[in-house]
Amino acid sequence: MSYIIKKVAVIGLGNIATRHRRNLKALYPNAELLAMSASGRIPSEAVSDCDAIVSNVNELIQAQVKLVIVASPAPFHMQHALPLIEAGIPTLIEKPVTTTIDDARAIQKAIEQYGVPVAIGYCLRYLPSALKLKALLEENKIGTLYNAHIEIGQYLPDWRPTKDYRDCVSANKNLGGGALFELSHELDYTQWLLGPLNLQHALLRSSKELSLDVEDIADITVLTDTGAVATIHLDFLQRKAHRKCSFVGSEGRIDWDLIRNQIMFTTEEETVELYSEPEWDKNQMYISMIEDFVQMIGQHQHTCIKLDDAVNTVCLIDEIKQKAHKL
Repeated sequence: MSYIIKKVAVIGLGNIATRHRRNLKALYPNAELLAMSASGRIPSEAVSDCDAIVSNVNELIQAQVKLVIVASPAPFHMQHALPLIEAGIPTLIEKPVTTTIDDARAIQKAIEQYGVPVAIGYCLRYLPSALKLKALLEENKIGTLYNAHIEIGQYLPDWRPTKDYRDCVSANKNLGGGALFELSHELDYTQWLLGPLNLQHALLRSSKELSLDVEDIADITVLTDTGAVATIHLDFLQRKAHRKCSFVGSEGRIDWDLIRNQIMFTTEEETVELYSEPEWDKNQMYISMIEDFVQMIGQHQHTCIKLDDAVNTVCLIDEIKQKAHKL
């Protein structure tokens, strides 16, 4: 029996919330969609793809919404999600789940107590090349893994060209900004692909270029449980967006380009393309994530990102922040 979506909601009015509202309207055109700002203010400007605006979570509960996406700044995720979970409302929480271990544990405890479907919005796991890469690693395409290098860089002022980058969530510590939280996709999918990560070394930097009160460069070295070494580089500085990974093993090397949605495999004899779909619409990741969550709500087979995985990422970020050298 399919889960009937009659009334949905999105908390937050930023770019990702706007995307979620648009996608929910496309998927469920007959559903009523309620919007709420992170602060609860009623905006004077028009809000796209919504039927009504509410000022607090209690109004969403009273409206008996069937699905809520929490897309407020990460430090507010717990206060927004907890009452929804306690009210038995399925909740999809944008990444990172929270910015503190205590908040993450509070959500975890509520899920255990109330048994409500909750998933975390690490949408890159729905990228076709990511799914292909996971299958290749699981079938030992490159043999024994020795090294992995994960790198993302993109110039922060280019993220939201119509806004001053210094005012955005990514740049502000009190809103959960900084490279570690904002680019935590890389920490999530590295653990998804390689298993638990054991921190060895980390270096966090705040460059003079952007003059932020958060790290805009992070370099991390970890060990997997199998003894492979992985290096992870995150930055807000590269003028041309860069998102690539490489995996070196006893039988060859895989290079994964997330922007081009492409996988290359190199051995002594040749380099071959194992997957390439550069024109793939990246919005489909977000669509697939919502559809998968509805499968979870309906108790059907799904691949939703569980809270435990997201808590592991928050714990890893906390350990990095505690132990890193800072420049």
